[in-house]
Amino acid sequence: MENFLLFNCALDDKFLYNKFSASAAKLNYGAFVCFSGIIRKEDNINGLSFDIYEPLLKEWFNEWCKKVENINVKLFFAHSIGDVLIGQSSYFAAIASSHRKNALELFPNFIEDFKKNAPIWKYDLINNERIYAKDRSFMLKNAGILS
Repeated sequence: MENFLLFNCALDDKFLYNKFSASAAKLNYGAFVCFSGIIRKEDNINGLSFDIYEPLLKEWFNEWCKKVENINVKLFFAHSIGDVLIGQSSYFAAIASSHRKNALELFPNFIEDFKKNAPIWKYDLINNERIYAKDRSFMLKNAGILS
């Protein structure tokens, strides 16, 4: 899936912007909005680390793609797996649309739903240790024992 990418490193936002915006241009879409999640210095962390259950994440993304298939919108998504240091990007999302209204209206919901429902587990990196960031995590629906 060319519009869904996972990387075992920090993200290269320029590469992703160029790749995804080129897809929007091929579709002759007039709007392309993007968001990059950059790890910020907070408390005593050196960065964040991420575990992802890829089949569930693809399912989450595919559900979003189905929601928008009739309104001339294409979604793009990339995320890091593993360690990402302060100042580096771990999350990149973009929406291409035939007109700006659809992209701009959809964008906040797409970003917030990702934050609350995507199967990604976040850890703080402190002194070369991964510590589960429970206070900044959300329970996943139907997670069973993991909830």
